[in-house]
This record gives sequence, C-alpha cells and structure tokens, in this order.
Amino acid sequence: MRVLVTGGAGFIGSHVVDRLVERGHEVVALDNLDPQVHGEGALFPRNLERHLAGGAGGGGGGTVEFRRGDLRDPGVAASALEGVDAVAHLAAAVGVGQSMYAPRYYTSVNVDGEGALLEAMAREPARYRRLVVASSMSIYGEGAYRCGEHGALAPAPRDEDRLAKGEWEVPCPVCGRPLEPALTNEEKPLQFTSVYAVTKKTQEELALCFGRAYGIPTVALRFFNVYGSRQALSNPYTGVAAIFMARLLSGRPPKLFEDGRQTRDFIHVSDVADAVVRSLEAEDDVSGAFNVCTGRPVSIRQVAEALARRLGVDIPPEVVGRYRAGDIRHCVGDPARAAEALGFRAVTSFDDGLDELISWSREAEATDRVETSFAELVRQGLVR
Repeated sequence: MRVLVTGGAGFIGSHVVDRLVERGHEVVALDNLDPQVHGEGALFPRNLERHLAGGAGGGGGGTVEFRRGDLRDPGVAASALEGVDAVAHLAAAVGVGQSMYAPRYYTSVNVDGEGALLEAMAREPARYRRLVVASSMSIYGEGAYRCGEHGALAPAPRDEDRLAKGEWEVPCPVCGRPLEPALTNEEKPLQFTSVYAVTKKTQEELALCFGRAYGIPTVALRFFNVYGSRQALSNPYTGVAAIFMARLLSGRPPKLFEDGRQTRDFIHVSDVADAVVRSLEAEDDVSGAFNVCTGRPVSIRQVAEALARRLGVDIPPEVVGRYRAGDIRHCVGDPARAAEALGFRAVTSFDDGLDELISWSREAEATDRVETSFAELVRQGLVR
C-alpha cells in the first residue's frame, strides 16, 4: 500500500513508519515538527534519517517520502494524500494538563486538523482501503471497577471534597466501600475529564462516522500509556515515563501527584506500532474501536522507582500529596477485543521496555521543564 502517516516524524508515528517500511509499503510521512516535541528550529526529522538518506528505504523494500506541513493549512492534506490508498492519522496535540488551559489550541489541532484531512479524503473516497485514527484511553475517564457487594461499576469522577481530604481511592456509589479496579473494556461508559479527552473522542467519532458513510473500513485505536524511545524527553506534557526520565537525568526527583499509587496500563511503543500496522493491513470487515493495552496494572510510583533503579541513581520520588483537576485514579485496559479482531497482543514486558527507553535516552536531549509546567498548572488553579 501507499500509506499516509500523519505525525509520521513523531514518537509513535516514526515507529509506525519503521514497521511499514520493513513490510514493504510506500509511506508518506507528514509532520509539522512542532517545537514542543522536536525542539526549536527543527527542519528535518532526525528519527527518519535512515529512511530518507538518498531517498532510499530503511530495509524491507519500502520507501519513505517526508513532507513538512500542518493539516490545518489549506492544501496540505490534499497534497499529502496524492496516490495514497490508506491513512494512519496519528498527528495530534498531546497533554491532559496543558489542554485545560489551552483548549483552543487543542481543539484546533486535533479536531480542525482531522476535519481538514477527512474533507480532503471526501473528494475521492473510493480509493481508500483503510483509515486508522489514534484515539486514547483518556476518553474512559475513570476505569472500570468492581464492588464485592454490588458487582461491576463505572463510577462517576471522584468527589472534590474527598480529594481535598486526601481520600484518593474511588468509593462504591452504593455502599461507600473502596472499589477494586477491573479491566476496562470498550463497552465501558465514557467520561470526559479533560479537554484533551474530549478532542480525542471527537477524533474517534469523526473518523468512524466518516468511514461508515463512505464505506471505508475504519479503526480507532485507544492507546493506553505509551512509552519508549523517541518520546520527547524535554516535553513536560508527554508521557509520565519520559517526564520522570528527564527529571532523573537532571538529578531531580520525579513528582508524584496524590500518593503515587494510582495505576495505569503502560504499553511499549513497539507494540503500539504493531497494532497500527495490523489495523492498516486488516481484512475489510475489521472496523470499530479497540483498546491498545497490556492488561497489566503498574503504579506511577513503580515507574519512578524502576527508572531510578535502572539508571543507578538514588533519587526517591517526591510525593506531592496534591491532585490535578481531571486526573483519574485507576485505568487498565482489557486487550481481548484487539486480540480477537486484529491478532494483536503486546509482547514487550514493562522492564524490557524501560531498558529500551533508557538505552535510547543516553544519546537523546533531555531538558527538565517540569517545574515550569507545574507552576503553570498551579497558577491556573489546576493543581489543588
């Protein structure tokens, strides 16, 4: 196939490009080289250099063509789509905290950008074999839970009064006892606790609606907490593993909100790239929304401690004891639907994934900007 990968020079996108080239596809990688992600003055995607040098592919018979541009600019989407028959739309502004004080930017990049892409595709929809869009676990809000007495539950966002007292766990709305986290499947009712989550759900719905209308098999992949090489270590709004890495490399302790025992589902970027490629190559009857996850809970404290241990530094995390507006307590995905429909299973262990991130980080630029971002969240009243 000839595949357009938006965000193709980014963290996940560049890994997807690698995998597509290995499998012999022609790739158009579109990216605006956002300074927050790629650094000030970036003119060329360094993580695609091995594919682009001399116009040759990086092995496997595939090729890459890089185009710099912003989907919101007139003509960019139409130009990038020339000759393309499949699309992986991964370009997005990422960051829950930042989205709460920059909502116009997030809606512009994530919603308007995708709208421009779909409008360009609508001029010649019959030639597209597949459309894959990056969604997010953030659309679930709190994950699924179970009460020993009242069974499976999808509780509302946590009460501000309880949070102000440092009561972090989610109580049963019926009996008030602490709930046990359960695996979150795709049928769990959605909650929107951040502007970022609203934009990702909108992206998902736009793509699925568009695909149904034009008969384009469309898949929305709900990425859980992705980590690994090429994650911007200087972006304070990227994934928590990269943020903690930047702190530790600068000799500072990772900051843990609440008590650090909140759990997430951390999935390595190589597994995520595999899920995207499987979705692009899937049979025509495969469509809909799928979790991209491991099904294994890891606490935020575990991430900080494991990174410090592997880096060989004695820097314990700093437990802030405060909470961010819109944060959730637990969310771990159920991988069953993706395994059945896509044949996808995450194969990278958490420890192996951290080792890969650390190995890559030794030659990466890491500027710790956490204090600046934390101060901005406090100034905006989003840390309480």
